[in-house]
Amino acid sequence: MKTSIKAAVDYIKNYSGRKIRIMEVCGTHTHEIFRLGLRELLNENVEIVSGPGCPVCVTPPGFIDEAVELALDHNVTICTFGDLVRVPGTEMSLSQAKAEGAKVKIVYSPQDAEKYAAEHPDEEVAFLSIGFETTTPSSAIAVKNAIADGAENFTLLTANKTMPGAYEAMADYADAFLYPGHVHAISGIADCEKMLEKGASGVIAGFTSDELISAIAIVLKKSEEGKPFLVNAYPRVVKADGSPEARALVNSYMEKCDAEWRGIGIIADSGMMLKAEFEKFDAEKKFGIEKRSGKTNPGCRCGEILKGVCKPKDCPLFGKVCSPEHPVGACMVSNEGTCSAYYLYGNK
Repeated sequence: MKTSIKAAVDYIKNYSGRKIRIMEVCGTHTHEIFRLGLRELLNENVEIVSGPGCPVCVTPPGFIDEAVELALDHNVTICTFGDLVRVPGTEMSLSQAKAEGAKVKIVYSPQDAEKYAAEHPDEEVAFLSIGFETTTPSSAIAVKNAIADGAENFTLLTANKTMPGAYEAMADYADAFLYPGHVHAISGIADCEKMLEKGASGVIAGFTSDELISAIAIVLKKSEEGKPFLVNAYPRVVKADGSPEARALVNSYMEKCDAEWRGIGIIADSGMMLKAEFEKFDAEKKFGIEKRSGKTNPGCRCGEILKGVCKPKDCPLFGKVCSPEHPVGACMVSNEGTCSAYYLYGNK
């Protein structure tokens, strides 16, 4: 172990400052902190809670309902990432819709979906476009490719989101954020600086064990200074201006909109939707699908877990009727979900 990391580990283990609550916003951080055993370093003065940084987890049930309607009522082939297939909608998941005859295809990127549409001109194909700043550029590329290919049978059903509004919504739920490094590799650090101006502290964190240990140690040390702070602890990837090229690409095809976050509600200007000039690639408009709010299982506490208000073990369904094999809530479905992490690595 490198000396500096050993010192960081020792500092975390022996931290004796005020009690502090750290929200790791990113679903990948959630799983890496569990997988690397970093929670074992924490004493009773340090609590790490998960936030709304898993794209599948924050996708509302109404979006699944819309996808099911597209598939069953409009005979649209749904292309999607694997996790989303098992997320429950109000009445059924896409997996259940498939059992009733819907055509659901797992893809690894929006470009794969567009390529499939180009190769199958006799089918209407919709890609379920979710994710944050990191993944939205890929959906923009898919639309760009569809235009180049002259594909008239390809659309997006969008639920893309951006993080700044979620940071503001979560600011009262933690003492400091571990900001997701890959998001800020695209957006830069301006959004975190705005949070600092509002009194919210945070550290932009990478994903290796050394990077996460360093980020946690920095949070604890800076907190002892007693004033808001922001540190970019992932400078090898996150630059001040992020990726202007990726943002310009997205802004060419999409614009801001209000967005519903599962368990949190509507956050103004936190979504990305296709611009009016590209509405022929918008599945909602092409097929006349109305926005829905949807309903979740009343016993499921995913919404509170996404805000760090409670932990998975506090949910009466966790590990009983809700498991990775039979998920009731989205947080148990996704590989980035908090309930999934607690189930896989223990429920401490």
